[in-house]
Amino acid sequence: MVALRSGFLLGILVVLWTFVMGFTGWYRQPGLLFLFWLVIPLQVGVLVLMLRQTASTTGYLRQVQNGVGASFVASAIIFVGSLLFTAVVFPSYFAELEALGRLRMAQQGFTPEQIEAVVKAQAPMQRPLGSAFAGVLGTWITGLFTSLVASVWYRKRRGTPVAPTVDPPPGA
Repeated sequence: MVALRSGFLLGILVVLWTFVMGFTGWYRQPGLLFLFWLVIPLQVGVLVLMLRQTASTTGYLRQVQNGVGASFVASAIIFVGSLLFTAVVFPSYFAELEALGRLRMAQQGFTPEQIEAVVKAQAPMQRPLGSAFAGVLGTWITGLFTSLVASVWYRKRRGTPVAPTVDPPPGA
């Protein structure tokens, strides 16, 4: 149940952040595009808090399962949110990003042929479905890695008590 709640929370927070990026227009400003990547520390934070909360009652494998499960739940919400963002609310999103990319590459001295090659290589990801699937894959990978590491961390931190050592009697 904790994985379901955490996954739902994570998915909603990521989608909300995506829409903040859209409604503020930050995605149109090259200097602010990095802000989109704040979804990664957001995911790590939600998962770490969940895993810390359950560390005392669950084993390592169950911790990893909880983290991955939460990421799977979140990825379904993120997939739908991404499609809604790029296909419905901001249908010109990819065209605007492409125009910005072309402008930046031209300013950096790329030739028209080089610009076309880059745009062509990025084309599959510059569509609503490709972008939504990339979000799902990123959520899964980040969730798995975070769960593996955080589960080890919290299992080690909780640890098991060590029995006190008793010195042997003299002459033994």
